[in-house]
Amino acid sequence: MISYLKPGISTFPTFSYFHISRKSTFVQKFSMPPALLYYAIPFFVLLLLIEAWFSYREQKKLYEVKDTFSSLALGIGNVLTGLISKAIIFAVFMLVYKFRLFSLNASHWWVWVLAFFADDFSYYWFHRASHHIGWFWASHVVHHSSQKYNLSAALRQTWTGNITGAFIFWLWMPLVGFHPVVVLTMQSISLIYQFWIHTEVIHVLPRPVEFIFNTPSHHRVHHGTDLQYLDKNHAGILIIWDRMFGSFKKEESRPVYGLTKNIGSFNPVIVAFKTWSDLFRKANHAGSFKNAINYFIQPPGWSHDGSSKTTRQLKDEYDKRNVNL
Repeated sequence: MISYLKPGISTFPTFSYFHISRKSTFVQKFSMPPALLYYAIPFFVLLLLIEAWFSYREQKKLYEVKDTFSSLALGIGNVLTGLISKAIIFAVFMLVYKFRLFSLNASHWWVWVLAFFADDFSYYWFHRASHHIGWFWASHVVHHSSQKYNLSAALRQTWTGNITGAFIFWLWMPLVGFHPVVVLTMQSISLIYQFWIHTEVIHVLPRPVEFIFNTPSHHRVHHGTDLQYLDKNHAGILIIWDRMFGSFKKEESRPVYGLTKNIGSFNPVIVAFKTWSDLFRKANHAGSFKNAINYFIQPPGWSHDGSSKTTRQLKDEYDKRNVNL
């Protein structure tokens, strides 16, 4: 079945896409998705300035100058690297889309609803994997590296996530029939949503909102280094996935932000690549090929000699100490 999408059919973001099938002839025309995330950047900066002014006026000390500029530099780097990497990912999605199992016509509103849930579900598992697999953590660690929790931290993004395979968690979407433009558009919407939850200014929202959606309270937990908060609340927009899959944790006290072992630098280049450097160095001195591979596939903190520990190991040790008391 051939789907025709033409500008003006729906109120959703439009794009040029059509099939012409005539005997053995197949012609396809497409364009990149709207740059929603780039359009949102001026609003991000405005809200950041408002929060910084509020912090200064109320003496909240939510911001630190060097930390903020590091976050902004990492955000700019993410945008610049994304200009190339996202084009490559789009091409990969288009390739997969050619072998799709179904054709989901994006002029139907329900396709966008399905895409919303599919994208958010994919993001949850990508995000969860990024906290449980060393290879993905080496990119994602950048976002957790600030010891401040404010709107500038939302802009602290990886330079290597796209090129190291984060997109594989969304490959199933074009395969089942979501056009790559739809997939990338939903990814942008998810990232735009997640900007505002990086704040301590908003405390707790009404219970129905807190039950269904990812909120500042839920995401503060995710950025906490406290043992009870580690590897919790991986949601993008909907917190229901964490509730369903056992990774939800309610905020009980103000978290300590950053990493269990902080990078110790505001230099954006060091922040972007130090964990990758450490990962390859440890693998190179692992003593065996199996140990070397484990550094990339085991959770962050795994070590062949016990010199560092995973979240699971730290929690097990804590439980044993409590039992012995």
